[in-house]
Amino acid sequence: MDANSNLAVLIDGDNIPSAHVKEMMEEITKYGNPTIKRIYGDWTKPTLTKWKNLLLENAITPIQQYGYTTGKNATDSAMIIDAMDILYSQKVDGFCLVSSDSDFTRLATRLREAGMLVIGIGEKKTPNPFIVACDKFIYIEILKGHTKEIASESEKNPGKNAVDKVNATVIKLIASTISDLSDEDGWAFLGDVGSMLQKKQPNFDPRNYGFQKLTPLVKSIGKFEIEEREGTKSRYKLIYVKNKKRG
Repeated sequence: MDANSNLAVLIDGDNIPSAHVKEMMEEITKYGNPTIKRIYGDWTKPTLTKWKNLLLENAITPIQQYGYTTGKNATDSAMIIDAMDILYSQKVDGFCLVSSDSDFTRLATRLREAGMLVIGIGEKKTPNPFIVACDKFIYIEILKGHTKEIASESEKNPGKNAVDKVNATVIKLIASTISDLSDEDGWAFLGDVGSMLQKKQPNFDPRNYGFQKLTPLVKSIGKFEIEEREGTKSRYKLIYVKNKKRG
């Protein structure tokens, strides 16, 4: 997927906070051109009024969906139907599903079966089945982590931190991925390692641990050797990594 690919962005307005739409849309443009941008919800409800100005600023089309019966989420159904209509129109190369709701797990799986790239965006409370059904899953918390609002929120709630700790599970995941891709001398190209980590764990993102890129994250762990090599076709140096030998 490149920046010229067309993406359909479908947002579950009932399930996503409105505060960081700008950061969210900027993140999406890294993966393609959001040619279709729709948000679903019952706009007669006062809880969705915060969205109105944001929709105009970001050219997002609101789709009205009344809740016909109690206990049923009509927004989910409307979003799924639209997604399938867009899929069959063949106007996009991928989808961005913005929700923390596991009800979209089957939709994500179906879109990927059709050859679509599927990016998920949601809060850290998102159930794992929806996360792993996507090609890539991005937490809203790491997007809003760059704003002043999260700083003030951290002061009010010091125990609530958007940054996760690099634990033994993360280190093991990186180490095993390096082993999977390494040559006879144990070295693996870090770009390939990053791609493989994404396939193994769609919600893997260095920003979850307070790093903008994979290289500084790997360096911070201290259990991997890092080597910079001159690129034959590029002026940029290539980063290779290797698991340190024990003992």
